[in-house]
Amino acid sequence: MSFKINLVLAALLVSCALALVNSQYKARNLFIELEKLQQQSRQLDIDWAQLQLDQSTLGKNARIEEIARTELNMAPLSPARTQYLTEGDK
Repeated sequence: MSFKINLVLAALLVSCALALVNSQYKARNLFIELEKLQQQSRQLDIDWAQLQLDQSTLGKNARIEEIARTELNMAPLSPARTQYLTEGDK
């Protein structure tokens, strides 16, 4: 009778040990995945900050005016070049 109890307890002990090893393995894998995702999050934050800086730089009026003058051959509006339309006689 005590041999059977010892055998059952030994089997229970082995199964608990295997469950512990399996849970530690899963926990380590989840921790590694968490670290990778946190690194990816930090990289995305850096990229986001760089994009915001680029957007603020590209949207400045001075840059837009420079591109309009150089690439589009546009000139600033002056009163001498302004044409006024008036309503004709009816």
